[in-house]
Amino acid sequence: MLSYDELTSPERELWDAFPEGRRVDLRTGVPEDDRVDEGGQWGPGRTVRAAVIVALLQGANTAQSGAVPYLRLDGARISGHLDLAGAQIAHAFRLEDCWFEEGVNLFGASARSIAIVGSRVPGVEAGLIRIEGRLDLRCSRLQSGSASPFHRRVTALSLINAHVSGAVNLSGARIDAPGEWAVSAGGLVAEGGVYCVDGFVAHGEVRLMGAQLPGGLHMRGALLERPGRRGVALALDNAVASTLDFSGGFTANGTVRLRGARISDSLTFEGAVLNGPPDGHGPALAALLMQAADFDLTLARPPSGTVDLRGAQVSYLHDSDHSWPDVVELDGFVYGSIKVDEAGERREAVGRRDSVARRVAWIRRGPGYNPQPYEQLASWYRKAGHDDDARRVLLAKQRHRRRTLPPAARVWGYLLDLTVGYGYRPWLAGVWLLALTLLGTLSFGTHSPTPVKRGEGAPFQPLVYTLDLLIPIGGLGQRTAWYWPDHGLQWLAYLLIAFGWMLTTAVIAGVTRTLQKN
Repeated sequence: MLSYDELTSPERELWDAFPEGRRVDLRTGVPEDDRVDEGGQWGPGRTVRAAVIVALLQGANTAQSGAVPYLRLDGARISGHLDLAGAQIAHAFRLEDCWFEEGVNLFGASARSIAIVGSRVPGVEAGLIRIEGRLDLRCSRLQSGSASPFHRRVTALSLINAHVSGAVNLSGARIDAPGEWAVSAGGLVAEGGVYCVDGFVAHGEVRLMGAQLPGGLHMRGALLERPGRRGVALALDNAVASTLDFSGGFTANGTVRLRGARISDSLTFEGAVLNGPPDGHGPALAALLMQAADFDLTLARPPSGTVDLRGAQVSYLHDSDHSWPDVVELDGFVYGSIKVDEAGERREAVGRRDSVARRVAWIRRGPGYNPQPYEQLASWYRKAGHDDDARRVLLAKQRHRRRTLPPAARVWGYLLDLTVGYGYRPWLAGVWLLALTLLGTLSFGTHSPTPVKRGEGAPFQPLVYTLDLLIPIGGLGQRTAWYWPDHGLQWLAYLLIAFGWMLTTAVIAGVTRTLQKN
């Protein structure tokens, strides 16, 4: 138990100010002397023992009648270990521009509101904490301290399974845990959201797996760099949030992982930079099975790693020329509508065929052949009323599939493509029929054939004879009545018969496939 007589001058000042909620400011007013990074050199006149703060927050100095206790301390060097693990902290406290000798332990504590602003702290352990108000760590510098009770891994800020009724504010903070976990907040519930804006920097992995963020996660302009060996800069697996804002120059030098995340409103990377892992191995964005209402991927430049959207579902997709890297995983990706940037809209206004070609090239960036991305794109074009574009996409799908087939099937595929465009261009059969009819009519009209039976049958007519050869079903009476003895035109007749059968078979196969798909 602390005795008042044992307190130093700054500790007595804090002790006396606490019951009335008065602020104690130990700063000198000289910028060079008040730099928090140099706080280890501050002398006894600016030093407060952590044990004094703990005692006050646990009721060591009773409140005066009509006053609201509030611990407010600025510019102090806090010596010793600020250990409030499991404590019922009935009073709010704010520590600003302070230098902590050791880390802060708030594991399992209950509090009203906590603010450690602009301070240097060697680690904050706040797993299982319950805060009725907000947690404010703005502009502080947190460095990796001890291992979390849940994991052996060292972390600078632990909020595992914490519950904060207000917001978690990390704006302007710098969290250093190179090769480790900068933030470990799996299972965090932050009803007011998490804010990492205004120059937030994290050296190490930021983990919010399974977090519930009704107020969203805001990382506009944040920098995540120097991730650990796995190359993950941000992990939001299975998180539930209203909004995920990674815009305005947000930069991640490592994988941004959103596997199974559910975003009820918007997920935006507008103007962001996704560099992927430093060693080049691994995706820049891994969003498998992610769900979002509005997904904006209009990046500042193409990602340096792959983008994995397998199984993801979004209502609106916004993209641009800078959205997609060389490899994109799209199998199972479902979207209701695609909205392109202004430059893309101008290109689409010039010609829809170019738009389809760009979208098909987008799908072709995926490794191997998967039919679903083609079907999804064709479905979107049909919903938009562009049936011709949908057919172009499905034709591209068949051509891509053809590359995976054995040689014999590939030959048949080329025939279907050449004759009827796999059923999506049936008019090609008419072009072939017209060309072959013209060839036969002109060729057979230059010579006179020999009748099978003299004096019987209709007179020879080159056009009708050619059509009789090309149409395999039924007969016009010309093919069986005339022949070409010892003449090259007889071989032409055989070829036209063969072409007729092939065209008919191709038309039936292609149209049947189209009707079955539709």
